[in-house]
Amino acid sequence: MAEGSSNNANVDTSRSERAVWLMKCPPVVSRSLSSSSASDSLRPVAKVIVSLDPLLANDDDDSPPQFTMELAGTESGNAPKCYSMDMSQDFIPMAVFSESSQGRTAVEGKILNKFDMKPHNENIQNYGKLCRERTSKYMTRSRQIQVIDNDNGSHMRPMPGMVIASAVSDKKKMPTKGSDMKRTRRDRGEMEEILFKLFERQPNWTLRQLIQETDQPEQFLKDLLKDLCVYNNKGTNQGTYELKPEYKRSGEESTPK
Repeated sequence: MAEGSSNNANVDTSRSERAVWLMKCPPVVSRSLSSSSASDSLRPVAKVIVSLDPLLANDDDDSPPQFTMELAGTESGNAPKCYSMDMSQDFIPMAVFSESSQGRTAVEGKILNKFDMKPHNENIQNYGKLCRERTSKYMTRSRQIQVIDNDNGSHMRPMPGMVIASAVSDKKKMPTKGSDMKRTRRDRGEMEEILFKLFERQPNWTLRQLIQETDQPEQFLKDLLKDLCVYNNKGTNQGTYELKPEYKRSGEESTPK
């Protein structure tokens, strides 16, 4: 055994042969044991019950002793109080070390038995509820409300679907294909008469104006204008339709009658 502050590098092995149990426990048990020992160091934190069958020999490996732990205090909720301890001796030899506040290292003992804890059969239903509550707690997102000082929205990036007031135009929108599908086509002869009357009112029309006046599908109207009109690609009437000369003459001849 090492003594004196000058030999802190040495390891105290006076308790190296002491038998120690290694216990793997759920987090709820670890928290309960830590809180109980911190509140009162003299108060027992748990009780281990060993069950033996007196009819069998002590060296009978087919019937090992059964270990059960009962906690002195548990957390609130569905935390079980009673746990089964499955003992196992098939593990790699291990030892337990400790380090004091002065930095001295000591061997506290060697692992004799290894235990895996699980809730006792009578508490398995409560433990299942505890696991579901824990999962639900971690899956639930905590929402926060934050007050924005700059509320004019200038620092916010526009999201899809947002309408910005400065970008709204007073111009009429062009008819979409969806609205064209709702229009009903008139008879071709009837539509020609309507177009002649419109061109009598004014000599030049844009396609958009004619769609608004006639309420006809765009493609149907284009086919009619291709046969009856000329499209102006340049000049003062650029982008408009006007009647072909032969239809203008027939219109002028029919007017005096």
